[in-house]
Amino acid sequence: MHPLLNDQRDIRVAQRPGRVTARELESVDQLLLILPERARAETWRAVPGGAKLAAAAKRRAASDVPTLVSRLDNKRQTLVVGGQIGASASAFERLEFGRKLVTVATAEKSGALAICALGFDEHSAAAIARDVMSAALAAAFTLPAYRSKASKPAIRSIRLLGLAETLDLSRVTAEASGNNLARWLTAMPPNKLDAANYADIVRDLAADHGWQFKRFGTKALDNLGAGAFLAVAQGNQNDSASIVRLRYRPGSTDTNADLSLVGKGIIFDTGGTNLKPFQSMLEMHGDMQGSAVALGTLLAISNMGLPIAVDCWLAITENRTGPEAYKAQDVVTAANGKTIQTIHTDAEGRMALADTLVLASREDPRLILDYATLTGSCINAITKRFSGVFTNRPEWHPRLKRTGQGCGERVWPFPIGDEFLEALKSETADIMQCSPKNVGDHILAGSFLAEFVENDTPWVHMDLSAGHHEGGLAHVPSKITGFGVRYTMSLLLDEDILGSESE
Repeated sequence: MHPLLNDQRDIRVAQRPGRVTARELESVDQLLLILPERARAETWRAVPGGAKLAAAAKRRAASDVPTLVSRLDNKRQTLVVGGQIGASASAFERLEFGRKLVTVATAEKSGALAICALGFDEHSAAAIARDVMSAALAAAFTLPAYRSKASKPAIRSIRLLGLAETLDLSRVTAEASGNNLARWLTAMPPNKLDAANYADIVRDLAADHGWQFKRFGTKALDNLGAGAFLAVAQGNQNDSASIVRLRYRPGSTDTNADLSLVGKGIIFDTGGTNLKPFQSMLEMHGDMQGSAVALGTLLAISNMGLPIAVDCWLAITENRTGPEAYKAQDVVTAANGKTIQTIHTDAEGRMALADTLVLASREDPRLILDYATLTGSCINAITKRFSGVFTNRPEWHPRLKRTGQGCGERVWPFPIGDEFLEALKSETADIMQCSPKNVGDHILAGSFLAEFVENDTPWVHMDLSAGHHEGGLAHVPSKITGFGVRYTMSLLLDEDILGSESE
């Protein structure tokens, strides 16, 4: 394990099906109690101290979350944070509900957290318990901090109580590990996660998890004709930029990938020659979140041991300003031979991804998913609560939207295609990098990227407009959301996107 990852401790997770007893709660510091909107009297009686809790609930408005806060009369003085939710609540509503409950519970000293959902049918209770567990695992994770006095984790252990039977939590914990890794990398300061160090961390993760690792440095990329990526990288003060390829092969090692994950890894984005203003540059150490989501998704797949072959491509570089940096009106040649007229140096993400998509699609995967914090216009279109998705399989739009609704990481599909390429016609090259008019840039960016997917490979691009959301989003409490890991796992496991291309 890379030294920078050593401080991340595992949270103990346990389950105790059956009736909740007073003795069991003596070892619990905080209890999250979830009840139906109209809980019956016998439901309250199923919990120690239930009469006291029911009285507290009556004093609170039904719309409050949490609906009640109380303490049990035991040696531990267990804090009970309760809430009521409808059995038909959406996945997003369950996740957001869980985050709010956990936030109240973790305002106290660190401790042993328990989750109990009572009064629901078996299916609803399991769904609620899993989603609140996801919120607890996200809150239990410690993001990078460099204070002289280290803070203690708010949660040491998590247990599920009161369910009819033991749940399989392998997917919940795998998704949490992937999301946590994505958020952790994105939160790292840019002087701690430079391009060379990022590649080292990825190499160590590969060694820990049995992934094949290959780094394509600038000389190798020059030999491959990756002029679009190298245009962005040429402003760096050193030769640390690279495209990293990881391979997860649970079966035969010589098979082509079923799935290729591609991520934008701009570890710091100044905007280049078209320099960003201060406020816009302040969070640009997080412009590599797409690569972190791709890497976190690979970790989740690997931790679950899913029987699919996966390649993961990370386009890692800075976008700097300086005498060697690329400029507007430069013409460069991408790895597929297309010439690109550069228009705005702050549209560097699509340049770095263009060559990476060429390399990924030449390996003939069955599906490519790419992730990038790519355009401000996507945020303007759908806010930071949704992410945009784009695909060369427009018949998939209902599936992509349905997946987001089902998992709570919501997306909105946008069109791409030849009619939008009209805005990218160039007088000096095959295509313009972006339009000077900057209208619908998220759609133009998606249309641009599609030109670099070879062999008609099925491809989905995610513009991570929900990658940052002040105050957290769904189950994630931090501003950096790691959006995309949970979505991709749902796309694979619930929507079975690799099983068929049919609707």
